[in-house]
Amino acid sequence: MSAGVASALADQARLEPLPFQDLAGWEADDHAAAFGAFLRSCRALEASAAELRPAQAPQADLLAVCREALKTPGLDRTEARRFFETHFQPVAVTPHSGNGFLTGYYEPEFQGSRRPDAIYRVPLLDRPEDLVTILQGETLPGLDKGLQAARRTKDGYEPYPDRAAIEEGALGTLARPIVYLREPGEAFIIHVQGSARIRLDDGSVMRVAYAGRNGRPYTSIGRLLVQQGAMDLETMTLEKLMGWLKTHPEPAEALMRQNQSYIFFREARELASEDGPIGGAGTPLVPGRSLAVDRSLWAYGLPVWLDGQLPLTLDAAEPLRRLMIAQDTGSAIIGPARGDFFFGSGEEAGRRAGLLRHAVRFVVLQPKPRS
Repeated sequence: MSAGVASALADQARLEPLPFQDLAGWEADDHAAAFGAFLRSCRALEASAAELRPAQAPQADLLAVCREALKTPGLDRTEARRFFETHFQPVAVTPHSGNGFLTGYYEPEFQGSRRPDAIYRVPLLDRPEDLVTILQGETLPGLDKGLQAARRTKDGYEPYPDRAAIEEGALGTLARPIVYLREPGEAFIIHVQGSARIRLDDGSVMRVAYAGRNGRPYTSIGRLLVQQGAMDLETMTLEKLMGWLKTHPEPAEALMRQNQSYIFFREARELASEDGPIGGAGTPLVPGRSLAVDRSLWAYGLPVWLDGQLPLTLDAAEPLRRLMIAQDTGSAIIGPARGDFFFGSGEEAGRRAGLLRHAVRFVVLQPKPRS
């Protein structure tokens, strides 16, 4: 961890080393499942694979642990638990503002068409050639430091158009539609989630993956609806939000355009049907084990222990005591103890993801220094 990141963490949270026996429910977790997800990250780190959304560089100690893990890929639950206990030190991360915070996300599934018609009229756009992604912590001359992308022009760089401008045609032929959906709200949900399965009329399934964003700030339209009094935070679900977007088309368009962030996609032909979507680390996600984290503070591949609640309905929940692996990120995932729990693909995963807005104990497993 660089001195700058360590300082940023210390400014935002209290870091407290703990023994494993202080993690309630630790021994009961399926550590073999967590180890399998960890191996995915280790293979990518060992190969120096390109990250989709670059995060903090992994420590040499984490790379060394990964090399050990790759030597023993077939560990059972007990062996996997001992592996984590041997090579990692739990560190509780407590923000100065209070508890950590956990939300959920998923891979949506909608009907679509490769060609527009009267039913399928809302495009997902390919990455435009003039889009320049600004790396974490860097900037370009003449641009606001808060922007994470720019538009390359013959005269230099300029801010990339926002959502409203792009939807009004500001990119012209620079951004090619790759698939068409039925509703603007469906496209918006895919933008928020960053991936999707699109069922085409011929029965085949098209996978789309994140390919870039316009670098503008993200704004939660759910939060805006609550502020406007149109919905109540305690009873809001993803299903209710999508229903509102569909039944209020004109105000929904204005609402969605308040989120200036716009996502571009590509067809992910390399994914098998059983694979999860591709996360920020560039590897397929694992339902129930992949966690999105703040990439400005954490490296991909770090194990994270979560202790909290997983909602089943608006009124019922089950204990969450589980080892996750940092394999993704998101525009709204900001802060040292902020996480986004990947539930999987399809309607039921979306229902569960839409219920999760809970406080959580966030414990990062830091690799022990190599002697």
